[in-house]
Amino acid sequence: MTEYLEENLGTLVTTGGTVIDGTTAVAPEKVMRARRRIDIDDLFDGVRSGNRTKLAQAITLLESTAPAHKVLAQELLVKLIPFSGNALRVGLTGVPGVGKSTTIETLGMHLIEKGHRVAVVAIDPSSTKSGGSILGDKTRMAKLSAQDDAFIRPSPSAGTLGGVAKATREAMVVLEAAGYDVVIVETVGVGQSEVAVAQMVDCFAFLALAGAGDQLQGIKKGVLEMADVISINKADGANLRPAKRAARDLATAMRMVRPKDAVWTPPVLTMSALEGDGIEKFWEAIEEHRDAMVEAGMFDTHRASQQIGWMWSMVHETLLQRLNTNEGVTEVRALVEDQIRHGQITPTLGAERIMKAFDTSYHELG
Repeated sequence: MTEYLEENLGTLVTTGGTVIDGTTAVAPEKVMRARRRIDIDDLFDGVRSGNRTKLAQAITLLESTAPAHKVLAQELLVKLIPFSGNALRVGLTGVPGVGKSTTIETLGMHLIEKGHRVAVVAIDPSSTKSGGSILGDKTRMAKLSAQDDAFIRPSPSAGTLGGVAKATREAMVVLEAAGYDVVIVETVGVGQSEVAVAQMVDCFAFLALAGAGDQLQGIKKGVLEMADVISINKADGANLRPAKRAARDLATAMRMVRPKDAVWTPPVLTMSALEGDGIEKFWEAIEEHRDAMVEAGMFDTHRASQQIGWMWSMVHETLLQRLNTNEGVTEVRALVEDQIRHGQITPTLGAERIMKAFDTSYHELG
């Protein structure tokens, strides 16, 4: 596989003397300058040896939007992919305030005690106005972030559909190649982030609160159809009885949205991440789900389907970037938008004119 990737990477990044990063042409001299500043072999060795500084630098390279950096990032991934794929990938979602960060920290500490190495990719929502993110997950997981066998990477969503950072999947590859055997992806808990995360993990866990309407909201958004493990969090003190009642309600809901002949029936648990109660059963359910998928021969098939989905999501992203930077589109964009603004043409007709300008431009280049 490595030879195939290296061979095809060469055809992707060198076309007619111009380096291609998959979206735009990059002048070779720019790539050479970037290569002098960034030693890919050094990053590779650092990641494989578990050097936390090099690991952070590698993920930063993946998140960079600079065209030359994208070329180098793909070179690094080609070298790391053969050493990835050995971790259990867990997605964690739930409404804001459900206790996702607390759950991850408590679960992470529990796993480290069991001998695991835990990596966390915490997607932080980016501002639609400034584009900035707080990236405060390390402060919310102070104990876990201080552990030698844990690595927490806050990552800005950067406005990506579903609130999932563009480089999240690639970051998972790097973390696995660094020797982390459990990778947890935390969603922002809003919009369609649940769908995006469910498509990149082995087990998708849904946290809910008692009496907060999560049952109906979950069904409406289809989260229950995607969830592999469900847990009512904050089941302690006066909330214990309502939490158990909510668990029964959700278990009933699951029987309606899941087929009877399914390989796996998602359990509905209760736990208190703050006090650590139920966290072991929560992890056991995740492991049981993995074992059930492996026994049914669906684990590897599921991952292969995710890779194909990843490819198509990159195709869609690449096409959108090319459309936005196309000279022909740039020339007609302002005119088309002005015509729509004044009601001279419909949005559908405007879209057709934009695509016609895009197609014409590419035919002329060809």
